[in-house]
Amino acid sequence: MQLPSPVRLLGIDLGITSDHTAVVIDDAGSICARRRARSTVASLAALEAAALDGAALGTQLVVVIEPTGPAWLPVAVFYGRRGQTVLRVTSAKAADLRRFLARHAKSNRIDAETLARLPLVAPTGLTAVEFGSPARASLDRRVRAVARLTAEIGRRKTRIRALAHQLVPTIGAALSDDGLNQTDLAVLERYADPRALLAAGPARLTRLITTTSRGQLGQAKAQALRTAAAEAVALWEGDSAIAIGDLAAEVASEVRLVRAAETERTRHEHARDAALACVDPAGLAASLPGLGPVGTTQLVATMGRPGRFPNGSAFKAFTGLTPRANETGQTDRKHQPMTKAGPRALRSQLVQSANTARKLDPSSPRSTTPR
Repeated sequence: MQLPSPVRLLGIDLGITSDHTAVVIDDAGSICARRRARSTVASLAALEAAALDGAALGTQLVVVIEPTGPAWLPVAVFYGRRGQTVLRVTSAKAADLRRFLARHAKSNRIDAETLARLPLVAPTGLTAVEFGSPARASLDRRVRAVARLTAEIGRRKTRIRALAHQLVPTIGAALSDDGLNQTDLAVLERYADPRALLAAGPARLTRLITTTSRGQLGQAKAQALRTAAAEAVALWEGDSAIAIGDLAAEVASEVRLVRAAETERTRHEHARDAALACVDPAGLAASLPGLGPVGTTQLVATMGRPGRFPNGSAFKAFTGLTPRANETGQTDRKHQPMTKAGPRALRSQLVQSANTARKLDPSSPRSTTPR
């Protein structure tokens, strides 16, 4: 990033429950002021005035912050609304310079000074924070909500499978290999207790499986479940060492929580798709092979306005999918690991989308159809 001139750099070490610590330096690297502030209009305005005190006419203020939880957003919005440039730097980049400045001690002042000096010592790769339209902000929040709920559903399904194996050690062969489907959840919610599963009878169990799978599964799955349940009952023989009824109740609770999370995720997905239609009405991102609905929304939400990247190399640096530089004299060592300096969710999604895209047939008309 090219810094304006003259410039004052304001590094703010954000506090969650405490005040923010701020350091102001000029474009020569000299410290001009040290202040403390809070996320209020009066306090941040006073900090801005102190940062520009004694500066030449036309001096630009560049605010540098590290994304510490949710504390960065009020500060970025305040100064962005007042026309100041706001830079949000990665924790890894700040940590590298902090180790040099701190030497043997760490303090809030050193953290704030580190952030203020970053645009001088490492301007490459710094991108100003941009706040887009309400639709873009809505898309970003909905994408985050969907991702968070998806992760929660995955964790709960893993726990359900573990509890089911504890109740019925051989049940794995009767459950779906690719995660727990709706049929598995329906059976485990009602009949996680192997005694209850056997008491339900083959006809009732088969009807439940046929209904929840929409006719895809039936008697064979029911028989596999009953066989595993019978083996478990014979194994436990009423031993009090395992609280079968209590474990089954815990499984039922986890299943209900999964369904609640899936319902909430569906609501967020509808709002996410509506926001995407406003941000990208032409569907350009969706036309990219391999992305699909999830990848499209993740890309558009995390990337922001495409025009803020001057070229493809700048975008690759933003994602962290560029190799580290390792040059000594006339030697330029290739095959270095990726920097991984960008948003982890976007980087992971791009890798998955690339893996999907490479499996598509370019000659097929369906290869450009969003999946």
